[in-house]
Amino acid sequence: MRIEKEEVLFEKRIKELAQSAYNRGICTYTDFLNINEISLFYRYISYLPKISYQLYGGYEDAERRILCFYSDDSYLLPEFPIHCIRILPLNQKFSDVLSHRDFLGAVLNLGIERSKIGDILIKENEGYLFCNNKISSFIIDNLNKVKHTTIRCELANILEFEVKPTLKEITGTVSSLRIDSILSVALNTSRSSITSLIVGGKVFVNSRLTISNSYQLKENDIVSVRGYGKFIYQETVTQTKKGRFYIRLQKYI
Repeated sequence: MRIEKEEVLFEKRIKELAQSAYNRGICTYTDFLNINEISLFYRYISYLPKISYQLYGGYEDAERRILCFYSDDSYLLPEFPIHCIRILPLNQKFSDVLSHRDFLGAVLNLGIERSKIGDILIKENEGYLFCNNKISSFIIDNLNKVKHTTIRCELANILEFEVKPTLKEITGTVSSLRIDSILSVALNTSRSSITSLIVGGKVFVNSRLTISNSYQLKENDIVSVRGYGKFIYQETVTQTKKGRFYIRLQKYI
């Protein structure tokens, strides 16, 4: 019941922002949307005014993204309200090994809403936090510890920030290119155990909810499974003599 109410409120908010951009010729922005909210947005597109939109999270392929509505005939173009904060230990030698959960927990403990925070990327025990630009100064001034590690924060140049995700190649054979078959390779589990994830609304292809076991993946589709990570279905390398497909995936780690 609560989920249905939240979805109704979300739909109402999306329609209000789209209508405002359409009527006033301005750019309107949401907070950071999670993958489920982005999927809901795609369901609502046909009910919105004829308005342009962009989704952006601070870097290409970001999972949490801000949605902007804007008019094609407006002189205004989207300028997403996103800053990137670099969070680094004062002394790497004595630092804890810091995880995504550690960085996120420390930021939320400042009383910041999750919707104001985008992705958090980790590189060599440093965190790169994408956030609404209105709260970046507050975070820099008040965040001084992550886990048991004393840290400092600085604003990173988002235009110069290069994100190269760490990917692990996974290969295997499947009887078909159905999503349940490919997920069994990606997650190293049986097709039967995959069914509950799909029908349970936890599987997204290119940010769109997919609830059909027989959905056929296309090369370079990005598949996200809530609680299990995401991967790129890169290609079908070849087909064996027995008719099975030898596939290659790239899993984000």
